[in-house]
Amino acid sequence: MVYDGSWPGLLTVVFEVYERRAQVAGIRAQDHAAQRDAFASEVDVPTDAAKAARVWKGLQGKVPADACRQLYCCYLSGTPGIEMVILACVRFYFSGVKDPHRAYGQAEVLRVTQVAKSVDRERHRMKAFVRFQRTGDELYYAMVEPDFNVLPLIADHFQHRYADQRWLIYDMKRGYGIYYDLETVTEVTIDLQESSDTGGIFHEGEQLYRDLWKEYFKHVNIGARKNMKLHLRHVPKRYWRRLTEKWL
Repeated sequence: MVYDGSWPGLLTVVFEVYERRAQVAGIRAQDHAAQRDAFASEVDVPTDAAKAARVWKGLQGKVPADACRQLYCCYLSGTPGIEMVILACVRFYFSGVKDPHRAYGQAEVLRVTQVAKSVDRERHRMKAFVRFQRTGDELYYAMVEPDFNVLPLIADHFQHRYADQRWLIYDMKRGYGIYYDLETVTEVTIDLQESSDTGGIFHEGEQLYRDLWKEYFKHVNIGARKNMKLHLRHVPKRYWRRLTEKWL
């Protein structure tokens, strides 16, 4: 089955599987290339908000909110084949077993738990590692490259923490961002070219703030207690490119 790549789209697929009593060999998003099975037909499933809502409401009646959230986190992981894992897990949740979300002996339940934990870890890191830069028109923007699609999971955090300023957090890997206009957070897609000359867009005090931030980290660092192994565990090198305090 092929869906539009959205979470409501995937929930619609689940609905259709039950309604058609279909045997599904695979599920993929429209924008994901995949090798087709010559012996299986491919069905396009248009997103239906009402059907998606029915599946979501049904899940909420079977398992706690945390277990439902884990399914959503798995979807955001973008892990190849995760849609089939989610489908298998949903089927098990609807099977009538008591406390199905705790049945870790069930391969799909364990997998959902593990993947969701990885996504949550990335969400936590993004809340700590986002570094804003101030532009001349008073927009604070940050470029990020998370392992998973965690922008939907951090939007509320930044909306509440920076409620008095406009900001944009842009995921360079996935080509979209979240923009806060002092009222609401919306998804945006813009043409960001890192290689272009951006010197003229920054606020006149931005370089001073960068220098102060780097000086602060330099002075709070205690050389005698330096533990690079521990530091790398908490701040992996893949994040350094976006951290102001790591810029030379």
